[in-house]
Amino acid sequence: MIYFIGAFLCPISILIVQIFCGASIGNLNLSVEKLKYEITSQEKTNESLDMQVSELTSFDKVKDVVKNMGLAYNNDNIVVVEK
Repeated sequence: MIYFIGAFLCPISILIVQIFCGASIGNLNLSVEKLKYEITSQEKTNESLDMQVSELTSFDKVKDVVKNMGLAYNNDNIVVVEK
């Protein structure tokens, strides 16, 4: 009689363990997808900020700022550093 109960409870307990493991794996997959989305979003933001930095540090922009501040552009004062 005990063997029949054990034989009945074993498959049921295996099924319950599979359900809980499947649920936890699904939850982990959802967390991974959320993190991938956040990483992609942050990469786009970083790329946009890099483009803004490039625009603001361009020679024409610097030249305009210097001109607006009343300073003169003197080509003789520019030193080019090479490696």
